[in-house]
Amino acid sequence: MSVQLNHTIIHSRDNRESAEFLAHILGLEVGAEWGPFVPVETANGVTLDFATVPAESISVQHYAFLISEAEFDASFERIRAAGVPYFADPHGKHPGEINHNDGGRGVYFLDPAGHGMEIITRPYGYQPDSAE
Repeated sequence: MSVQLNHTIIHSRDNRESAEFLAHILGLEVGAEWGPFVPVETANGVTLDFATVPAESISVQHYAFLISEAEFDASFERIRAAGVPYFADPHGKHPGEINHNDGGRGVYFLDPAGHGMEIITRPYGYQPDSAE
């Protein structure tokens, strides 16, 4: 079997709030609570298991999601409709903008626990095949 990422645990102040926030933005479903976790599964089978921990225990992390152009349109509209601040860069120096890195589109935003979330339509270093 090849190595695959199966799941990761994301610390949050409120596991349900964070899971519902991300699922809403990405157009995904929140799974059934399992022990201390509220899962959100991505299309490639990776589960993000949100766990409630004390706020002072949260180490801010970064999570990037590769999505289609149509999914970007829908997700970006949900970000704007919810009034979530967004940026073209991970350092927040370009508020209210998206980027066009590698010929695609991307945007950064924070989840309720302060984790840096990113949606992109092209992987970094993307080089289109000559057939495209």
